[in-house]
Amino acid sequence: MITPPEEKTHILLAEDDESLGLLLKDFLTAKGFDVQLCDNGKKAFDAFSKRAFNLCILDIMMPEKDGFTVAREIRMVNKNTPIIFLTAKSMKEDIIEGFNKGADDYITKPFNTEELLVRIQAVLRRMKPHGEEKEEFQIGLYHFNYKNLSLEYKGKHEKLTTKEAELLKLLCLHSNNILDRNFALKAIWQNDSYFNSRSMDVYITKLRKYLKDDPKVQIINIHGKGFKLYTEKE
Repeated sequence: MITPPEEKTHILLAEDDESLGLLLKDFLTAKGFDVQLCDNGKKAFDAFSKRAFNLCILDIMMPEKDGFTVAREIRMVNKNTPIIFLTAKSMKEDIIEGFNKGADDYITKPFNTEELLVRIQAVLRRMKPHGEEKEEFQIGLYHFNYKNLSLEYKGKHEKLTTKEAELLKLLCLHSNNILDRNFALKAIWQNDSYFNSRSMDVYITKLRKYLKDDPKVQIINIHGKGFKLYTEKE
């Protein structure tokens, strides 16, 4: 039986490099996190299956199961647990593939531990409610509940990932107006790098797929500027 997380933030860290794994575990533990370190992908998913984690940090290249496989299996169990990938700097295709697998962020090796901490804090912050901000939206025939990460259409529910929900919320808040591309990148990914821009395009494609059943709803590319969530008025 999976036990619920307590007040302390629980992190699943999967890293097969023993020295780096122990370094990261010691650093994050010193910062107040509860960290479970696994040295291969199989052990990581077994650990995830036995208890609840607030965040998963997965190295991509691991024995037994690679990070992509572990992420896919985690997403089959829980679409909401945020995932950060650790990837080699030269593996550019890994970054795009990672976002396709439902990653919330990535960090390239070698990296500064303080940078990892900032990214962890940003991901966890996005998981928390945003005060009195609007949480529910009507998008044509769709009902979007940001807090519950749920998109409903004629009784059918689609569970969104955190980043999908963040991006859809921004589009809703700018409904029938242009959502500036760089603003969205900085609001959700914290910077407007080329790879983050590519990953946002992946999420836009996913959102279009989710919204395809209502022909009066479109996400339009505004060349050189950004995107517009267009809903046709009755």
